[in-house]
Amino acid sequence: MARIESLIINSPYERPEKHWRQKPDGTLELVNERRPAGYEIFDPRTNTRRVEELELVNRIRKRVEDWRNDGYPGITGITRRLLEHWHDQNAREYPFYFCQLEAIETLIWWVEAQKQYKQGIEIPGDGGPWERLCNKMATGTGKTALMALIITWQVLNSVTYPKRKEFSRAIFIVAPGLTVKERLQVLQPGNPDNYYDAFELCPSEALRQRLNRAEIVIENWHTLMPLNEQKKSVVKKGPESDEAFTRRVLGKLASYRNIVVINDEAHHAYRIPAELKRKRQAGLSKEEQEQATRWIEGLDRIHRTRGILRCFDLSATPFTPTGKRNVEHALFSWIVSDFGLNDAIEAGLVKTPCVVVRDDAVPDARTYRSKLYHLYNNQEVKDDLKGKAEPHEPLPDLVQKAYTILAADWREALKRWKERGHAVPPVLLTVCNRTETAARIEHYFDHGDCHFPELHAPEKTLKVDSTILKKAEIGESVRGNKDYEERLKLIVSSANIPATRKKRLLSLKTEELLREIVDTVGKPGQAGCGLQNVISVAMLSEGWDAKNVTHILGLRAFTSQLLCEQVIGRGLRRVSYERDENGLFKPEYVNVFGVPLSIFHDVGDEGEPPPPPEPSVCVETLPERKDYEITWPVILRIETVVRPVLKIDWSRVEPLEIDPANTPVSAEIAPAMGGATDLTKAVTIDLEKLPDEFRLQRVIFQAARKEFEQIYSKNFKGNKEFLVFQLIKITEEFINSDKLHIPSLFHHDSGRKRILLALNVDKLVHHLVRHIREQNEERTELVFDIERPIGSTADMRPWYTRKPCHPTVKSQISHVVFDSTWEATEAYILEHSDLVHAYAKNDHLGFYILYLFNGKVRKFFPDFLIKLKNGKTLVLEVKGQDSEQNKYKRQELDKWVKAVNKHGGFGEWCWDVSFSPSDIRGILERHGR
Repeated sequence: MARIESLIINSPYERPEKHWRQKPDGTLELVNERRPAGYEIFDPRTNTRRVEELELVNRIRKRVEDWRNDGYPGITGITRRLLEHWHDQNAREYPFYFCQLEAIETLIWWVEAQKQYKQGIEIPGDGGPWERLCNKMATGTGKTALMALIITWQVLNSVTYPKRKEFSRAIFIVAPGLTVKERLQVLQPGNPDNYYDAFELCPSEALRQRLNRAEIVIENWHTLMPLNEQKKSVVKKGPESDEAFTRRVLGKLASYRNIVVINDEAHHAYRIPAELKRKRQAGLSKEEQEQATRWIEGLDRIHRTRGILRCFDLSATPFTPTGKRNVEHALFSWIVSDFGLNDAIEAGLVKTPCVVVRDDAVPDARTYRSKLYHLYNNQEVKDDLKGKAEPHEPLPDLVQKAYTILAADWREALKRWKERGHAVPPVLLTVCNRTETAARIEHYFDHGDCHFPELHAPEKTLKVDSTILKKAEIGESVRGNKDYEERLKLIVSSANIPATRKKRLLSLKTEELLREIVDTVGKPGQAGCGLQNVISVAMLSEGWDAKNVTHILGLRAFTSQLLCEQVIGRGLRRVSYERDENGLFKPEYVNVFGVPLSIFHDVGDEGEPPPPPEPSVCVETLPERKDYEITWPVILRIETVVRPVLKIDWSRVEPLEIDPANTPVSAEIAPAMGGATDLTKAVTIDLEKLPDEFRLQRVIFQAARKEFEQIYSKNFKGNKEFLVFQLIKITEEFINSDKLHIPSLFHHDSGRKRILLALNVDKLVHHLVRHIREQNEERTELVFDIERPIGSTADMRPWYTRKPCHPTVKSQISHVVFDSTWEATEAYILEHSDLVHAYAKNDHLGFYILYLFNGKVRKFFPDFLIKLKNGKTLVLEVKGQDSEQNKYKRQELDKWVKAVNKHGGFGEWCWDVSFSPSDIRGILERHGR
């Protein structure tokens, strides 16, 4: 049988067209069609599997496809703009995955599509009074981004169409713990790191501003717990009312009705039937039952007081306990879209799990598989690990052998990671059945029972105390357990982190320190950066997203593929998202023992340890290089405006003479009676003594107003101020020209001249209006981003890359990142050219030019910004092959440069295109001399 080189067979950005199917002999065959929605159940009594089809999801898929092909009939104008923008792969640096777009389309279909597209389809509820819709998406496929899509869709429609009842701008998000709650803060539009800007969710700046009207509250489910009454209190207030509960939980949302709820990790939120509440054999722990009950009961109370418009559930494993022993779980009945783990593996969105399918020992007598495939299914292992035991008791022989083989492979991975200069080690993760087992495993490593000394490292080994971690997730304090506290401090003290950060960490409470360590596994410079061995009971909390897990050992029962997904999901997040020549993600691997997956990569006899990710380089702005800062105007659009312009042909304007002899500026008055005056009481009125009353600007403005009234009717509806401003300039130019004659030098004094002009303003106006003519003139106007009118290299946020790069000298950005050897050559020339003062590769800077192509507005990101020593700013694009689309880009770039230069407020700009590495010096000479 030919060896399968890679399980990645589908593009993450397109509809899956192939899938792997397991044949009766356990091997995989390629099927040229999309995998139907469904899940597998493993029955340990008969050692058999069966596939349960998600019939409703498959029917919905077909309806949504028909609706999409018909052009989304029934949706609002806002929704249509959003869908067109989200599907445009050129509108953002990282396109949306197909599974994300299909999920949001399915929700929009159910809410907005015309009835004929939904006829005959009913989505079952959970037995409660408010509607729930669930998107099933595997870990690592972008659920948080999907939440941002949901919020954008809901809020923009609600703000634009306030009378439509399908939408709301009041969003209540419920998370399973503090870790997830903190990570979901990217859903707040005002957060500097928000997803709406990072993924460019809004097709225009105007819509982005509307999105700021969203009202979003994010809480962990523990907020939904009722308040405990103080038993020793003298005043007995009684239980908290629904209204008081709503005001406390919703906060600023309490003034809204018809709230949209988003449940993250929604598999914790389900209604427990009465018969299950009485049955301990249902597989529910006390904590699980309380969480499920309080989560749903809290939302019920909010619905009674404010109304829940609709609830969107997101989860990789949305199942509930059924109480049956042979089939432990059942999926939510309100799932509307499904992109499971197998789909994610085939699209390369997650690491490919590698499992042992055979070894050189005797296989399992019942399954004929390697005993390492499902360790806990071995009766000796199960009998040994299911009971209480002391930490020093040795682990079962088969488990020790599994650790020896897995640790040997892990050590090879560690060696390769070090050779690559990686800042963090690979992680070996164990998920076991109970606390006693975890303690025995910790003892096994700490006391040198493991064959490899690299794992005899207590300072790099963490046994996750589930009790403390649960308290940490809800913010409760933990008392006692000094030994565990000292272990956590040992891990921090040994970590390669700055002393100031180490001091802050060591001052934290035990539960806070544990959460900090768990949350930062594999993150350089953080508390958990040095961990290489993590031992967990049952499951690590949601939100644990360590990307350096390379080996997993499962020591617990697995009765469904969904449980397998939960376990290995903690180690499936990819490190990089580089694509091969076919546009598929390059595979990354995690080696798995003891977890019986239905889809896996056969490591066979040639299995290799997972390759290390390439070391990341932090690309950041260097404040000390302020002299190399480059700024640019952030222009949303360039408008061509036709406006009336007033012209005057000065060659045809004859001189105007104002004779002081004909203009009295002073007079004497005296009392009079019957025609006789008393000159002894005469008083002089002299305008020259009132200079403030005859300011020149006031005279000019008065003349311009009179000119406007003579030229235009009083009912003029255009931009009056624009024309008056032009008349002011014409009048001012005439007064200062030699066209105005005043015969008397005595009256050329500024004060006397102003008085003469004021007294002859009508004569002046009449003289000018005969020569003023109106012409229509085209001009460009820049429309700036009001939130960020000026972009700068100083504003770039730090980011990490594994692409080839080189430190810079003439740039405010620390490194220049290369997409080709050509760019590397040009960057070298820019660094060493005497004509260049500063430059920056336009990567994560946010400098773009908008252009129209095939009826869609797109963004063009030129490759370099170059500040030349002659003061010009050069926009340089690097292009190997020309195309029709590139010509459109250059047209808009030329228009942009001309408009900016005409504005005059941003210095002189120029642009050019490099079609060969050999022409860059000529380009610099052309613009830099």
